Amino acid sequence: MTILLETERLIIRSWIPERDAKQAFVIYSNPKVTHFLGKASRPASIESQRQRLIEGIERSHQRNNGTGSWAIVEKETTTIVGTILLLQLPDSDSLPTQDYEVGWHLRQASWGKGYATEAGQVMLNYGFSVLKLPVIYAVVKPENHASMRVTERLGMKPIGRTNKYYGIELLLFQLDAPEEWKESKGVEDRRE
Repeated sequence: MTILLETERLIIRSWIPERDAKQAFVIYSNPKVTHFLGKASRPASIESQRQRLIEGIERSHQRNNGTGSWAIVEKETTTIVGTILLLQLPDSDSLPTQDYEVGWHLRQASWGKGYATEAGQVMLNYGFSVLKLPVIYAVVKPENHASMRVTERLGMKPIGRTNKYYGIELLLFQLDAPEEWKESKGVEDRRE
């Protein structure tokens, strides 16, 4: 098990397919959790969920750029409460763009506890400080008000609607790297 990040209440760690498939299946087999992700995101069985975790780990290894999808584990109970991701946004043909997104999926029992915001914040910090990304985006379906509130709490700026990613219309949010990082990298802000 590789721990990537920790917060006061959470551990962000790599998935362990053999051990985590059952808990991941509980998350992704819930239609309320996958409502905004689409039916294709629902696994048919624990075994198919395990296979998805394996394939996700393999994709991360192939990309080899520090991005991926990680388990969010509640420290107190060691329960997996969801997924946090930092990945290249796919275009309409599912090809990776040069834009990176932060995203989260939480089990229903963990909604409303601030876990998405807490995990999102450390993932943004990771993207800026470790991966040296100049900007990170979030994409949200227009009717997903809970995720919009998370982007707000993360300080992300609403940009408007876009059809650029995933082949559907989404709301786009962005957060630029903090000024102190830009200054240390010699990046100038050219906006007037």
